[in-house]
Amino acid sequence: MATLSPQRPNTKKKPSIRRRAISHVPPYPSQESHDAALHAIRSFLKVHTAYDAFPVSFRLIVLDTKLNVKKALQCVVSAPLWNSEKSSFAGMLTVLDIIHLIQYYYRTATYATAAADVEKFRLESLRDIEKELGVAQPPLLREHPSSTLYDCCKLLIQTHARRLPLLDNDTETGQEVIISVLTQYRLLKFISINCHKEIQHLHLPLRKLKIGTYVAASSPSEVPPGQNPYSPIATASLDTTVFDVVHMFSERAISAVPIIDEEGIVVNLYETVDVITLVRLGAYQSLDLKISEALNQRSPDFPGVVICTASDSLGTLLRLIKQRRVHRLVVVEGEKGRLLGIITLSDVLRYVTGEMSIGEQEAS
Repeated sequence: MATLSPQRPNTKKKPSIRRRAISHVPPYPSQESHDAALHAIRSFLKVHTAYDAFPVSFRLIVLDTKLNVKKALQCVVSAPLWNSEKSSFAGMLTVLDIIHLIQYYYRTATYATAAADVEKFRLESLRDIEKELGVAQPPLLREHPSSTLYDCCKLLIQTHARRLPLLDNDTETGQEVIISVLTQYRLLKFISINCHKEIQHLHLPLRKLKIGTYVAASSPSEVPPGQNPYSPIATASLDTTVFDVVHMFSERAISAVPIIDEEGIVVNLYETVDVITLVRLGAYQSLDLKISEALNQRSPDFPGVVICTASDSLGTLLRLIKQRRVHRLVVVEGEKGRLLGIITLSDVLRYVTGEMSIGEQEAS
């Protein structure tokens, strides 16, 4: 696991998937300097457009809604959709769409039926699956590339989306054209690259800034028997089945679940992309596997779990995003790493763009 806070040297410590980056905290942090830096970043977002955040070189894959799901997943796990019959934008394919599809088949069909049906199931039918499951259908989001990054951030936050398609119109035909997709990660990396001086002053602790979701109970002993001691965070153990975690993904619209032991120590993280790997391999029956068994099928290039403490700073987190691709951090406490909370890019973006007013943070 990769982490933000420094650890004490321990030559006898066993190899771990957790690695820590050094936390840079100024000697005399102040609310005033933090607020001034945050205001400067928000001003920066208001004068820069989505075009500005485009990488120098990028590839855009657009999927026709007539394409079957299995073929689509061989290419990507998320992409804009295009209705070729109407010559119009048709939304986004996301990992959550596939999670809903898996849950639907697991509940309503045998393995043989599901394996055969998924071969011909088309992307255009995904919305029907959501209706069957009774889950909310994603809004048909879009923005123009000349929109400010601040407006793009607000739209992502308000709709709980992780990706925002950018569309323009052909000047000759007037037809819609999909230009690119702006992600939460791309937005935050753009900030981390271009607001280096401001980030140096974002030195207040993450929990004080109310960034993330934290365990409500201060101790598991305070929780009545039969209830989740880590509520409101969804958790699983190594003995939990893959499908039980898939149900959490679908029901809560989340993309990762911390894997903990009987003491609440974080031992791993199971993500939606891990399930997609099973689907790509055609291993639908693997949903009955325990998480401990499913992790053995995980790609060897898995980057590890990124952990931090509640006292790590927002500036440290943004510097990490500049250095490597990060989608979430698990907040831990104590030397063993007991689960305390989880921070998503949505949480960071919501704070940076002003969901919470400057200066209104309360001490933890």
